Amino acid sequence: MKLSQFNFNLPQDLVALYPHSIEREFVNDEGAKESFRVFRRDESRLMVLHRTTGEIELFKKDTKGQPVEGDYLDFRNVLDYFGEDDTFVLNDTKVFPARLYGTKEKTDAKIEVFILRELNEETHLWDVLVEPARKIRIGNKLFFDDAGVMVAEVYDNTTSRGRSLRFLYDCPHDQFVHDLYALGECPLPTYILNNRPVEPGMENMHVHSHATKEDMENFQTIYARNVGAVTAPATGLHFSRELMKRMEIKGINTAFITLHCSLSNFSKIEVEDLSKHKMDSEAMIVNKECCDIVNKTKDAGHHICAVGCSVAKATETATGTDGYLKEYDGWTSKFIFPPYDYQLADTMIANFYHPESTLVMATAAFGGYENVMECYRLAVKHGYKFGCFGDSLLIVD
Repeated sequence: MKLSQFNFNLPQDLVALYPHSIEREFVNDEGAKESFRVFRRDESRLMVLHRTTGEIELFKKDTKGQPVEGDYLDFRNVLDYFGEDDTFVLNDTKVFPARLYGTKEKTDAKIEVFILRELNEETHLWDVLVEPARKIRIGNKLFFDDAGVMVAEVYDNTTSRGRSLRFLYDCPHDQFVHDLYALGECPLPTYILNNRPVEPGMENMHVHSHATKEDMENFQTIYARNVGAVTAPATGLHFSRELMKRMEIKGINTAFITLHCSLSNFSKIEVEDLSKHKMDSEAMIVNKECCDIVNKTKDAGHHICAVGCSVAKATETATGTDGYLKEYDGWTSKFIFPPYDYQLADTMIANFYHPESTLVMATAAFGGYENVMECYRLAVKHGYKFGCFGDSLLIVD
């Protein structure tokens, strides 16, 4: 397929800059009304696509089974489509505070450093992106705290924006990582930070606002446990503790893979012919426990739901020619786009993503190109939210 087939008009006001929330009002001690916002992960909107028939559901139904116009499905309704012994496969990667701000030696120029992954534990060597890259050369030193304790030296150039940094910090590895992360911010995508209010002094920076402590909590799934991602597996952000408890009561299984989400899905595709696009590699693990749960579900004929495109990528990477999930510990650069036959999951949940995104393509490969693009047309028409904090699409047979 062609890149241009995944282009569509997305109004900027439909891109979610914050998680789904509701406003609450109360009367203070002086009798005046005040309000505050409460984040509700599982109350964002849900759309449902039946890929076999092409039927699309947007609204809740009345007692007669008729859709109630304007009463939109929310994410909690996702459980209505699953039953006992079905399995949700989730990505338990944990986002670390990957965006740092430092100053260049001598000039004190402010530099953004986005740390991607550790290359060497003993020497504190890390693969990073820097902005503005033109100012950063091999041998330059960058300072990350006022005391001048956390210092890094540019060790090598990797790409136009990429560098290898060696942190000159003499302490045990665990202490170093703890101190490094303490200096970092939540790695929210630039499309979020650059559309929030511009903060003083950041007008000419790569991003125009800082992430907050609340962002670090909101940009993390509630079941995150294995540190290594620089962006969240966004579909998993809809799951609340209450929803997970309801799943448990209903007898729905959970199985966990780990895929450390990189910036690859935000990289602009430069070729029209999608078969020529190359994805960056991402580290992933599928353990025996996950395989046992998923394969038992498959043998019993129950539903296997891939929660998000990262899970779909991981399970497709680790599924054998016999259609069963295998243990896996390595890397994947799998790029899924139509036409593609998924081998394992028979249901999938995905967020609504930006035009020409690899995530739209993976979704369309599962639900069918025409079906999914019609869902996107309806999402725009009905004001669904897009992006990491956006609304979601459930695809069933």
